[in-house]
Order: sequence, then C-alpha cells, then structure tokens
Amino acid sequence: MRLLYTLLLFIAAPFLLLGLYRAKDGKPKVGKRWVEHFGRTPRLTSNTQPIWVHAVSVGEVIAAKPIILALRKAHPNASILVTTTTATGAAIASKLGDGVEHRYMPIDFSFAVNGFLKRINPQAMLIMETELWPNTLTAVKKAGIPIVVMNARLSEKSMRGYQRVQPLFDLLSKNIDHILCQFQDDADRFIQLGVNSQNVSVSGSVKFDLPEFDETSDPVISLKQAIKQRPVWVAASTHPGEDEILLDAHQALLAEQPDALMVLVPRHPERFGDVAALIEQKEFSLSRRGQSQPIDDNTQVYLGDTMGEMMTLLAASKVTFMAGSLMGEKLGGHNLLEPASLGKPQITGPSYFNFQVIGDQLIEAGACEVQEAPSDIANALLGFMNNPEKCQQAGEAALNVVERNRGAVAKTLEAIAPWIDD
Repeated sequence: MRLLYTLLLFIAAPFLLLGLYRAKDGKPKVGKRWVEHFGRTPRLTSNTQPIWVHAVSVGEVIAAKPIILALRKAHPNASILVTTTTATGAAIASKLGDGVEHRYMPIDFSFAVNGFLKRINPQAMLIMETELWPNTLTAVKKAGIPIVVMNARLSEKSMRGYQRVQPLFDLLSKNIDHILCQFQDDADRFIQLGVNSQNVSVSGSVKFDLPEFDETSDPVISLKQAIKQRPVWVAASTHPGEDEILLDAHQALLAEQPDALMVLVPRHPERFGDVAALIEQKEFSLSRRGQSQPIDDNTQVYLGDTMGEMMTLLAASKVTFMAGSLMGEKLGGHNLLEPASLGKPQITGPSYFNFQVIGDQLIEAGACEVQEAPSDIANALLGFMNNPEKCQQAGEAALNVVERNRGAVAKTLEAIAPWIDD
C-alpha cells in the first residue's frame, strides 16, 4: 500500500511543487530554500533536540501560536522548531519570536524525511490538526520519535473518505502515539476508524485560547480614525467565487446605507491583484492597505492586501462575514473564533462544516447568522448596523462562547508532557 502511495506521489510531486513555487503578486517566495523540501535542512542554531511543531500553512500556524507560546513558557530551555509546507505559512511562523525557528517541511518521500531527521534530531513531533503523511509518519516512528496530533478534527465527510482507503488510514494511525481531538464527535470518529480509544482524548479546540489582542494598539487606533464613524464590515478570508457574491452584497448594502465601508480580505496573497481588479471592474471606489492608500469619504471598498493583520482589521469593524463558507462542500469555512474573541457579531455562509461545533454554538447563542444570497447578506448586515442593541448583544454572546470553551492549551500541554523533555 505504501509503495503504491509513493509511486502516485512521485507522479504528483512536480505539480504540487509547481503550485508551491509559482510566483504570484503578494505571495512570499520560497527562493533558495526549496532544497529544504527535499530534506537538505540547515541545522538549528541550538544544539538541543527541538520540540517539532508541524503546521502546514497560515491557518494552522495561527492556531498553533498559543501552544507554541505556552511551550516556550513551560519549557524555557527547550528549542522549538516550526515546519510549514507553504511560504505564506513560513511568513507567519517567522514572527513567532525568540526561541522559535522555522524550516520547510520535507515532501513525503522517505529520503527527504530521513535527511531532515538526521539534521534536526527532534525529541517529539507535534502535528497541528490532521496533516498526516504516510512516509513521514513511518520514518519518524522508525526513528523512535513520538508523534502527537493536536487540535485534531475529523468531519463525517473525511471519515467516510478514510473508510474508503482503510488500509492507508491504518498505515497512518499505527504510527501515532496520541490524538488530541477538538471535540468528542471527532474522537468518536477516530475510534470508529479503528484507533485505540486509549490513544484518543478530547482537549477542546485551541482556537478558543487565542492570545489576548490589544485593541488599543496604534494600527487599530489609526484605522478607526481613518474609518471615522462609518458602518464597516469585514469580508474575511475570501476565495474565488465568493468575492463576487460579497461585493454584490455590499452594492445592495450601499443602496440602503450609502456610507458603509467594506473591508475585503482575500484568503491567499497571490489573489490580491486579481481581487483589486475585480473591485474596480465592479466600479467601486477602492483603497489598498498594502499600497498605503488612505481611506477617504469616497472609499467604498478597502482591500486588506497585507499579511498577519486580520485581527487589526476585525478590531476596527462592526460586523464580520466569515468566508470559505459559500462554496458548497469545497471548503467548509474558516476560523469563526477570531471575530468572536473580539466581541464581533458575524455572518457565515451555510458551508462551515470545518467549524461545525463552534459555528453551531455561536448560532445558538445568537452571535452568528447563516446567509447565502447577496440580498440576504446585505439585510443581515443592516440588521446589525442599524440596531446597536442587537449588535452589542450578539457581540457579548460571542465572547461568552469563547470564554466558556477556553482551556484547551492547558489540556494539550498536560497531555503531551510525557513526551517532552526540558
């Protein structure tokens, strides 16, 4: 089974790497570091065995940040290595501070993984969410390195997919020492797939344990001053096909609220230029943050074409639409907790299955609405913007959901402690 998988990967690898290395406006470049994908990994500055945290891309690095910060505090003498597959993930990982180094994750060929392990010699591998690769897991386990999956989630759809290739999943799971799941439903699905129940536990979602964000920071204050008192909403983490829908929603909103401002933040930086062109094609007045263009009274759409500033943009808004949720079963939504942690009411499309439990809690609490058509999204935005009391109640409800679910980071550190040396 692994031989067949490796053969298929060999055929697919050039196309996967082409996607990683293709240059696009706004997308960070891998550059000469491409050799790291083949196991030619520079040794770390520290001579100690690092705690290895793998987070494939931007979303996983952001989710892993509270764990990484807690690990640094709990194990001040240990070095921490963060690997990502993508350059955008690398850009975020590079900002994690002293004591944390970044390397690119080797592609899932045994020779590449073994080259990486020889140079890095980690004491444990901590995988963020469910980024599982057969050759990597086999090589790491063969080297005697424990493997723990953190903040794991497994949707019903993903479970059915694994059941169709059960022998491949068995190959993966036999190498994992422990799986820390976000919720009990996730744990039950892993057990249903054959994972020993003693190797599965529930920690909660670390995404509830977001670091406290300073809403009085200079960037937030400056942005609020530029916006003035205008009703502003953020369309966060959009994908192709969603920008059009959300811009149409903004057009409908402007008909009722002419001074409304939309902050549009594409999920991937390589799309910044295309989205800017789309905004202008639809004849909106545009300002681009990445080009330091100011917001004036005529600005209708403000393009958030920078990296790592989502919380700043959210903090300056009144309402958020969380994208990745308008494309049927293709995507499954994005992190609803970032706006919730700032006390922002939000709207999502119907496809939020990657955050099902979190989304359901927010919806039940009255902190989030589900809308799909542009006119319905516009009406929902108006409902929050024109009703300060409703907006405040929804924001407080969002904060309550976040607060009562905190604690996953502490549970995660407790669970992984047996495999970590100071």
